[in-house]
Amino acid sequence: MTLWPEHIAGQTTHARHGAISNSFRYGVDYVLIDPRSESGPLLFSRNRFNLAAVHDRNHGGAPKQGIGLPWAQDVFADAGLDLEGITIRLLTQPSYLGHIFNPVSFWLAYRGKALHAVIAEVSNTFGDRHSYVCHKPGFTAIAPSDKLQAKKIFHVSPFQDIAGDYWFNFDIGPRRIAIRIDHKNDGEGVVATLTGPRQPLSNAALICSSLRRPAGTLRTVALIYWQALKLKLKGANYRPRPTPPEHEVS
Repeated sequence: MTLWPEHIAGQTTHARHGAISNSFRYGVDYVLIDPRSESGPLLFSRNRFNLAAVHDRNHGGAPKQGIGLPWAQDVFADAGLDLEGITIRLLTQPSYLGHIFNPVSFWLAYRGKALHAVIAEVSNTFGDRHSYVCHKPGFTAIAPSDKLQAKKIFHVSPFQDIAGDYWFNFDIGPRRIAIRIDHKNDGEGVVATLTGPRQPLSNAALICSSLRRPAGTLRTVALIYWQALKLKLKGANYRPRPTPPEHEVS
């Protein structure tokens, strides 16, 4: 059974701790979709231009070279997840008028109503991408209190080392989404969150989002550079972009 897309008019927070601190909170719009479905309101499309859209080429593989759902199925299967009875949803920021940048999207694997695995698809502003597969031993159901560990191996911010670990929390309830990513490295790191209510996606919601947060994901990129400038002015050390990881998934 395919599902109508959902809208998460959410908030994202970032709090850097350590020798140089910095924090911010911004509004952000995500959609939760069934990647097999073409359904949605008039102003939302799959794989074609619209006010808001989600294109397979932007997910599941290198940026602009993705293949969407088949990639996610292969990654989950390669990690050891039995796909029998599994349904997959994609939580992501849509493009607005063709412009797209997603710092992080999430492929969610369900058996029934229980979440069993997640792929965190992370992109940086240098055009690189790496994905982290998150699950418990034996792919048992993920509870909101569970903390799933992944070693950081991908360059995200030029003001952070590629070191330490991520700890992921996923609280994907029927009415609200709350995701927390905690990066820890020798007393320093960043806590990032995404929270917001789940509502059926509508034309009115898309129009309000475009007015409330004009320029869509272009705004996201501008805000990233603004925070980078603030860190530089605070004296944070800039690290040049390294060679991306050899493997696209860990």
